[in-house]
Amino acid sequence: MSHYIANLRDIEFCLFDLLGRDKVLGTSLYSELDRATAMGMLEEIKRLAENDLAASFVEGDRVGTTFNKATGDVTVPASFKKSYRAYMDNEWWRIDAPVEIGGTKIPPSVRWAIAEMVLGSNPSVHIYASGTSFAHVAYALGNAQQKKLAKLMVDNDWGATMQLTEPDAGSDVGAGRSKAVEQADGTWHITGTKRFITSGDSDLNPNIIHYVLARREGGGPGTKGLSLFLVPKFMFDFETGALGKRNGVYVTNVEHKMGLNVSATCEMNLGEHEPAVGYLLGDVHQGIAQMFKVIEFARMMVGTKAIATLSAGYQQALAYAKTRVQGGDMKVMNDKASPRVTIINHPDVRRSLMVQKSYSEGMRALVLYTASIQDEIELAEKAEDTDRHADLIALNDLLLPVVKGFGSEKSWTILGTESLQTFGGSGFTQDWPLEQYVRDAKIDTLYEGTTAIQGLDFFFRKIVKDGGRAIGLLGKEIQKFAESGGAHASEKAALFTALGDLNGIVSTLVGHAMESQTDAEKIYLVGLNTSRCLMAVGDIITAWLLLRQADICLEKLETNPGKDTEFYKGKIASAKFFVQNFLPLIKADRKIVESTDGSIMEIAESAF
Repeated sequence: MSHYIANLRDIEFCLFDLLGRDKVLGTSLYSELDRATAMGMLEEIKRLAENDLAASFVEGDRVGTTFNKATGDVTVPASFKKSYRAYMDNEWWRIDAPVEIGGTKIPPSVRWAIAEMVLGSNPSVHIYASGTSFAHVAYALGNAQQKKLAKLMVDNDWGATMQLTEPDAGSDVGAGRSKAVEQADGTWHITGTKRFITSGDSDLNPNIIHYVLARREGGGPGTKGLSLFLVPKFMFDFETGALGKRNGVYVTNVEHKMGLNVSATCEMNLGEHEPAVGYLLGDVHQGIAQMFKVIEFARMMVGTKAIATLSAGYQQALAYAKTRVQGGDMKVMNDKASPRVTIINHPDVRRSLMVQKSYSEGMRALVLYTASIQDEIELAEKAEDTDRHADLIALNDLLLPVVKGFGSEKSWTILGTESLQTFGGSGFTQDWPLEQYVRDAKIDTLYEGTTAIQGLDFFFRKIVKDGGRAIGLLGKEIQKFAESGGAHASEKAALFTALGDLNGIVSTLVGHAMESQTDAEKIYLVGLNTSRCLMAVGDIITAWLLLRQADICLEKLETNPGKDTEFYKGKIASAKFFVQNFLPLIKADRKIVESTDGSIMEIAESAF
C-alpha cells in the first residue's frame, strides 16, 4: 500500500471554486487548456504519485545514495531510478520547459497543484527533475549559444544544480570566494569549493549543468560582484549534444543527513586538478539577479514540498485515528466495562486532527493563491498592462517568503507535534511513514534561506524597501472581505481584529527601523521580531483563505444540498476552528512586539 494519499478533491476546490482558475483557462496564454484537460492532468499525476513515485519513497531513505570518492560519482537505488523515469518518461518535464523548445504552456497554478502531489509522494523525484526549470532560465537569460544549451538540457534529460553556498560563507552569499578568470576563447575557468549542493551528482542523467556563482577578476565585493556561470559536468558539442571530456567540477563529499537521504547533498570542488570551464550566462555580470530567478522557483518549491508533506501526514494520521481502538469514550471513562472506541472519538485527538486539517488546507490555499498571482503576472505581461503587472510582481515577491518561511516552519512543527503524535509510540517507529516525514521536512526550514532569513527578507525587502505597497494591497483585500458581513460574521470580525493587530506589529517594527537611523541599536528590536511578524502574516492569510472557502461551502450547501455535504461541512468547521484557536494569538504577538526592549542583546555571551 502506498504511503501517499493525494487530496485531489481539495486541490480542485482551491483551483476552481476558491481561485476561479477556470476563468483563465482557454484564454490568452492558456488557450489550449480547459478545465477538463487540467483535471485530467491532475488525476493522472495523482495516479502516478500514489503508485510509481511513492513506490521508492521508503527504500530511497533507507538505502540512500552511494558515493565513490575515487571517481567523485554518486549513484541512487534502482527503485528510485524507476520512479524518476516514470516521471520523466511520462513527459511531465514539459510543464517546466519553454514552449519554443518542447514545453507545454500551463498556468503556474495548475503547475504547482501538480507539483504538490509529486513533492508529497517522493520529493526527491521533483528535485532531481528540476533540470528543465534550470533550462528555462538559460533559455530566458542566455545568449544564442546558451539557448541551444537549454534545448540540449531538455532534449537529453540533463540535470542541473544551483551552486551558491560555500563552506566559510554559508548564507552570506556575498562572502563567497570562488573565482572566475576569463580565457582567450571567451570561456571562463572557475576555482573554488561549494557546499550543501542539492543534486550535486547522480547516475540519473548523462550530464549535469552546474549554475555557479563566482567572482570574476575585478569584480567588486559582496553580491554585486558575483557573476553566474554555466559549468557542465561533461564538455559537449553545442550543435549535437555529443558529450566530450570530463570537466573539472567534482563531488568531494556527500553529506550524511537526518532525512531526504536519496537526494545527494554534495560538497563540490571546481578547478583543483583541471580547469572547470564555464560560460558566463547571457554575457553579462548580473549573477545574483540571474540566480534569483532560480532561487524564487526553489523557494516556491520548498514551501510547496513542506505543505504537501503536512497534507500527507494529516491523511496518514486521520486514517490511523479512524481505525486505532484505544480507551473508552470520555463521557463514560470511569466505566471500565464500556466499549472501547477509535481514538478519533477522543477530544484531544480531534483537536489535533483539526489543527492538521486547518493548516494543511489553509496553506494549500496559500500556495495556490500565490501561484494564481503568478498566472495573473503572465497574463498582465501578455496584455501589456504595466501598472497591474508591477502590482502583481510586488505581491508575488511579498508572498514567496510566506510560502517558504511560514509554510515550512508550520508544516514541520505540526508534523512533529500533531501528525506523529496521533500515532502515539507507533509514530516513533519506522512502521509508519511519519518519522520519515518529520526528518525529510526539517530541511525545508533550512533550504534556500532559513526561516530567520525569510523573516528578514520579508520585512526589510518586501515591506520597507517596497514602501508598504504590496502588503497594503493585500491588507486592503483582506479588510474588504473581513468587513463584508453576511455568513460567518463573527469569524470575519475576528479576522478584522487580528488584521488590526498585525498592522500594529508592522507599524511598531517600521517605527523601530526608522529610529535606527539615529540610534543604531534600535534595529535589534526589529531583528528580534521579524520571524514573529512573518508567522503572524501567514496566519492572517491562512485565516482569510479558509474563511473565503467557508463562505463558498455554505453557499454550495444551500444551493445544492446533498452533494459533497461532509466535505463542505468539514471545511467550514476547519475555518471556524482556525479562527477561534489561532487568530487570538496575534494580539499576544502584538503585545510582545510592542514590549520588546532589546535587553537580550545586552547579555554577555558567557551568560548563555
